[in-house]
Amino acid sequence: MTSEARVGPPPNAGDDPVSSSALAWQPETLAAFNQLYGTLWSRGVLDHSAKEMARLRNARATDCVF
Repeated sequence: MTSEARVGPPPNAGDDPVSSSALAWQPETLAAFNQLYGTLWSRGVLDHSAKEMARLRNARATDCVF
């Protein structure tokens, strides 16, 4: 008898990439990430081009395709 691990989408996975990511398994972590990212993006002191460069570098580093 073999046991197989079944991996599926996180509970309540939505259409956006973040809510269907590994963060969705930890709702408190997802909420903290959204608050941090929203603050950085919306009210941060960096200019838009620096923010976009950081976003692209982060996506490349984490192998994100979005």
